Amino acid sequence: MADPEIIDLTPDTIAEYGVCGYKDTRKHAELRRKIAWFGEYYKKGLRIKVLFSEKGGYQGMLEYIPGEYAHRPVDAAGYLFIHCVFVGFNNAFKGKGYATSMIGECIAEAREAGMKGVAVVTRRGSFMVKRDIFIRMGFVPVDAADPDFELLALKFNPKTDSPKFKPDLKKKQERYPDGLTILRSPQCPYSEKNVNAIMKTAKEKYGIQAHLVELDTAEAAQDSPCAFGTFCIVYNGKVISHHPISNGRFVNIMDGIRK
Repeated sequence: MADPEIIDLTPDTIAEYGVCGYKDTRKHAELRRKIAWFGEYYKKGLRIKVLFSEKGGYQGMLEYIPGEYAHRPVDAAGYLFIHCVFVGFNNAFKGKGYATSMIGECIAEAREAGMKGVAVVTRRGSFMVKRDIFIRMGFVPVDAADPDFELLALKFNPKTDSPKFKPDLKKKQERYPDGLTILRSPQCPYSEKNVNAIMKTAKEKYGIQAHLVELDTAEAAQDSPCAFGTFCIVYNGKVISHHPISNGRFVNIMDGIRK
């Protein structure tokens, strides 16, 4: 048996391996939310591959889903859509080609299923994979969104229509003109503990009662005002964070705004 190996998770095995560093369902509401969400969308084609080492444990993952159910604000029907990929809690596992291997398996599955191709959102900023690995594998940019998001696609037929971001992302911010609104989905486990802390700080430090919007369906995530899709913070009609942030980072942002 190879070490590490790529393991396909199922709703029955996900708790055994955990997700994104969360391993204990008793302690981590993040993991419980993720497991319930995985069970719901597994039936619709959601898949998670884990890079697991007997010595190093959980060292990476790849998550993908048919584009119709993508939890990003995209039109990607017919594509297999990658939500996220990372490798290397331990540096010893970085730069070994494991991410390429997992993405390659995803591409092979899309071909076998007769899909149009594979798509993914990348960004130059933090909290999302950068474009480089996908460009090396033949993906090309097909759309972009502020501030630094790109939609990439590997099309099996060059004549096929490209996926694209949903229109009017900026205009959708206008739905939240007053106060603080936090939008989150259980797709991303980094939106539980931090959100609770941010909402508490908003009330105690700034006197703001935050409004929490649960993006509990693919349709809701695709209607997000942020290209990230599964997390967003809007303050007085303007996005102040396009990805999950710590409570400390939230304080820095708000202090800068309210000077």
